[in-house]
Amino acid sequence: MPTLRQLSYLVTLADSPSFVQAARAANVSQPTLSQQIKALEDRLGVKLLDRGTSGAILTPIGRTLVARARRVLSDVREIEALAAHSSDALAGTLRLGTTPTLGPYLLSPIIAELHRIAPALRLYVREGIPDQQSRELARGELDLMLGPLPIAGDDLEVEPLFREPLHLVSAIDGELTTGGLLAPERLKGQPVLSLDRRHHLHRQVAEIAGDYGMMMVRDYEGTSLDTLHQMVASGLGLSVLPALYLRSEVGGLAGLADLQVAGWRAHRSIALAWRRETSMATAFRLIAAHVQQCARRILEPGTLA
Repeated sequence: MPTLRQLSYLVTLADSPSFVQAARAANVSQPTLSQQIKALEDRLGVKLLDRGTSGAILTPIGRTLVARARRVLSDVREIEALAAHSSDALAGTLRLGTTPTLGPYLLSPIIAELHRIAPALRLYVREGIPDQQSRELARGELDLMLGPLPIAGDDLEVEPLFREPLHLVSAIDGELTTGGLLAPERLKGQPVLSLDRRHHLHRQVAEIAGDYGMMMVRDYEGTSLDTLHQMVASGLGLSVLPALYLRSEVGGLAGLADLQVAGWRAHRSIALAWRRETSMATAFRLIAAHVQQCARRILEPGTLA
């Protein structure tokens, strides 16, 4: 993932007439600036600048990235400003519950950035079943819960954050991997794998399967998204996997094909919840805003890796 420093250097370069003046504005040497821009290009696998004897010009993808980088840097400055006004609240150890279908694929960059802006804050993360964790939250055994809606509890404050697309996947050599747009009728009778019935994702996959006439496979329920990934890649059936998992370094599309179905709009809504009577509401809303911004950056439209 690109670093904030690299994005800052790219924006500074876009606003400067030359590498020399951009390096001066960024308070670094010209070789350092050039190396960081080249590292950003290598990381993204795209060419951001056309370099010539008369200087460097942003490529079309470079101009698009600069526009998005400005938004990212603006969001970060806003987070830092909020943290500066809430520094007393962002301290101590918070117990955060999350589902194993979400936390491992979203929390790492979020926790690292929160630690940077609020070094006195500690997060104890515990994965579990959402329905059980909402009860633990209500009992005070957790301080926060990050998971898919619905989150039940009359005494809970639930802050919707973002919508995460759900993708229909098959083995890379499956019969439906034609490379084109699939008619929904092609899915009828297809076997679908999912997690066990305690997970929200199972219920949602079962609903999607019913809508398209697919058959839930009861004998091979996965214990994790990774086991689903492996079973689908081996040809046992189709599955529905969240976008954050497919975009993550530990997940991805290895051995899988992302099927494109006409009219497919499946998604799940993710929220952060806490007890309504807490004195930490201001800090929790700051964390909610940070999670929302980070997730939306990851989920910006683009090709799955």
